[in-house]
Amino acid sequence: MTQEIVPVDAAHALVASALTASNTSIENAGLVADALVGAELVGQVGHGLRRVVAYAAQARAGKVDGHAVPKLVRTRPSAVHVDAGSGFAYPAFDLATRELRDMATYQGIAVAGIFRSHHAGVTGLAVERLAEAGLIALMFANAPASISPWGGRTPLYGTDPIAFACPVEGTFPIVIDLSLSKVARGKIMAAEQKGEPIPEGWAFDRDGRPTTDASAAMAGTMVPVGDAKGTALALMVELLAAGLTGANYAYEQTSFFDAVGGPPGSGQTIIAIDPQAFGGVRALGRFAEMAEAIMQVDGARVPGARRHEMRARLRRDGISVDSVLLNEIKQIAAL
Repeated sequence: MTQEIVPVDAAHALVASALTASNTSIENAGLVADALVGAELVGQVGHGLRRVVAYAAQARAGKVDGHAVPKLVRTRPSAVHVDAGSGFAYPAFDLATRELRDMATYQGIAVAGIFRSHHAGVTGLAVERLAEAGLIALMFANAPASISPWGGRTPLYGTDPIAFACPVEGTFPIVIDLSLSKVARGKIMAAEQKGEPIPEGWAFDRDGRPTTDASAAMAGTMVPVGDAKGTALALMVELLAAGLTGANYAYEQTSFFDAVGGPPGSGQTIIAIDPQAFGGVRALGRFAEMAEAIMQVDGARVPGARRHEMRARLRRDGISVDSVLLNEIKQIAAL
């Protein structure tokens, strides 16, 4: 499959153009482009430019409101409720994280609950932004149903990512970003788009049988990480991201991958903690000690290290994009 190298600035401009051509405001298109290009820069291509076609179609169909302006209400001294307005999630994240920075620094801990939202993308980017501002951050996000409760065949939970980041004295933040399926569903979407098989152990077909067919996997369910433990964690995320915030549960949502139906109405919860909350505890230094201990283990790597190396390289050398996909995005931008 032919690949083309696209400079980062050019990729950002192209994504923004495709979205503004698809009934999305300039401001929102820029924030979505930040997120999709940001996903490419950390190697999460299933949440990167491959999402442009679906995002644009949904904005044109009104499944996502490209002109939505998120609204924030302070419900407690350290809690905010954010209505994403059935728009893209990223403007809501931008609003929430800006508010959390101030609140957590003053209160010690702060939480944002987001509802009427959309695809959360690479949740590690949002928590990393808070860590770069000196805060510890946790994020829980739900997604359309693709995982069944353990022992069943009916999908009730999404792949439901959990992300964590914390600042580290003298170096880059630790960033942990994981999906509760064995792989992110975006990887299966990418394989389907390329007409490629997927490894066994990633997904089940509609009848609950293991499959290597990406299309059958998209119509079936995902294999949870850690088997029954993964579905327990997915339930936890559903309760925190949707039950707590007023968002739709996974089984109430429409797909992130097509323009059929109404807005998915997904939810996210972000928690920010000031590492100085316990006074004399030298948290950032202690975090650095743990990071150093990991680096001393032969073959081990601190979570978050690879993304910094990759981001620097891709910003210098450009992003590799499938030529067919690139042309499709260009055609949308020219509408």
